[in-house]
Amino acid sequence: MALFTKRTVVTAVAPLMLAASLLVSPGARAASDPCKVNAKSAACKATQTKATKTTTTVSKSTSVAKEGAKTTVSKTSAKTTTVAKKTSSGKTSATTKKNVVAKTTVKSGKSTKQVVHRTSIAARKVSTQSGSTEHLVTPSAQAAALRSSVAYVQDLETSTVLFSKNEATIRPIASISKLMTALVVVDANLPMDEVLEVSDDDIDRLKHAASRLPVGTRLSRADMLHVALMSSENRAAHALGRYYPGGMPAFVKAMNDKARELGMMDTHFVEPTGLSSENVSSPRDLVRLLRAASQRPLIHRYTTDTEYDIDMGQGHMRTFRNTNALVRNADWDIKVSKTGFINEAGECLVMLARINGRDLAIVLLDAQGKYSRIADALRIRKFVQNEVAML
Repeated sequence: MALFTKRTVVTAVAPLMLAASLLVSPGARAASDPCKVNAKSAACKATQTKATKTTTTVSKSTSVAKEGAKTTVSKTSAKTTTVAKKTSSGKTSATTKKNVVAKTTVKSGKSTKQVVHRTSIAARKVSTQSGSTEHLVTPSAQAAALRSSVAYVQDLETSTVLFSKNEATIRPIASISKLMTALVVVDANLPMDEVLEVSDDDIDRLKHAASRLPVGTRLSRADMLHVALMSSENRAAHALGRYYPGGMPAFVKAMNDKARELGMMDTHFVEPTGLSSENVSSPRDLVRLLRAASQRPLIHRYTTDTEYDIDMGQGHMRTFRNTNALVRNADWDIKVSKTGFINEAGECLVMLARINGRDLAIVLLDAQGKYSRIADALRIRKFVQNEVAML
């Protein structure tokens, strides 16, 4: 009975409580939000301040979470770099880094993975040939190692340019000019046994260069040409021009005419020795000159001869040697060679050499240092040999 009475009371009271809540005024319901009653009241301002603090706290939490995520990513990248360093033998190599990149980009897609993989394989191939991943394997790296400001290598059979550095430069060429002097003399078909005499006119009054041919020395045209090419004798070269039909003006004109005939449009001569800085040319033009010179057997012989004894008169013999030490190196097969130097031109060297079964024209201009042109020639040969080995 008691239980029945309690249920009856609750059943009767519940509807009355619901009705009472519905009868409460809107103003009373809004009392819990003071901003709805009066937006300018102190209570409303206090509520807004509290809400602002809550929002700021949430924003800071979100920012901290993001920074934490970035830090995690950075640490992961750092670990990847560390792995790259630890996995290489000795110093960190470009090959090792590329291999790590390939591993870390697998998730980016198949195309990215394939591109990086090909680069890595190329690096490994070069490493196999050189024995070290630190070997200079790219043209840009090789160019940076050269002491010559201008370098150019071309395959004469295919005309393929194998190496170039500042190939468009037109520069003084110093005694390389003597190759053109020889070309004009040989093509003029002048008697090679005619005796020429060194005179005061042949003395260098521009650079005051020394000579081993005193005034009054009498040599055949062949001997004058020989020491002019092999030992870069300036007085001999000047005498060859002076004894040309029409004299020096005619000879210089013949030099420039021959340059035009060979297609050497960047080339200009003012005298036959190369002592003037106004004798200028470009790498491509000098390749044309080397090609033409190689077709004259006498020039080939005189430029590659290691030394030559000349009778200076009264039984006095004098030995002249080649200014290019590489012609005495059995490892080199040189067809044409000429060195040069004046301050404006720097150390210069042009050669036509056979390397790995290919006839290559090598042009080195404006090298700094007495032996730098030879060192650069050795670097270029090694680079070319490595390139051939990669094919």
